[in-house]
Amino acid sequence: MDDDEESRDLLREVLEANGYSVEAVADAQKAREILDHDGGFAVLIADLRMPNETGLELIRHLRQQNRRQGIILMSSFISAPERKLAKQLGAHALLEKPFRLNEFLQTVGELAGNSPVGTSP
Repeated sequence: MDDDEESRDLLREVLEANGYSVEAVADAQKAREILDHDGGFAVLIADLRMPNETGLELIRHLRQQNRRQGIILMSSFISAPERKLAKQLGAHALLEKPFRLNEFLQTVGELAGNSPVGTSP
């Protein structure tokens, strides 16, 4: 989930090209709606800063509902307090933008319990 449409589309395309089933949304509210209807997602990828709700608030909400998806939090800047809180809330990885797509795919693969099907530049 990323509020920037271009970034969101790129990550979706890369994941799909590597064999993952993806639901890409622009905000935390839409992510909550989808997760309420289909909790079967193994990994949630969220931007730290989004309109109306931060990635940290979304993680807190998911953990309060005992959701156990692997969580990748990404941002252009993650402060030390935000990094600490993300870890306390159970974020499994923190990626600072810009990040390498192979690093991203490796992290997703580790959390999803498998390896990416292929590689993308």
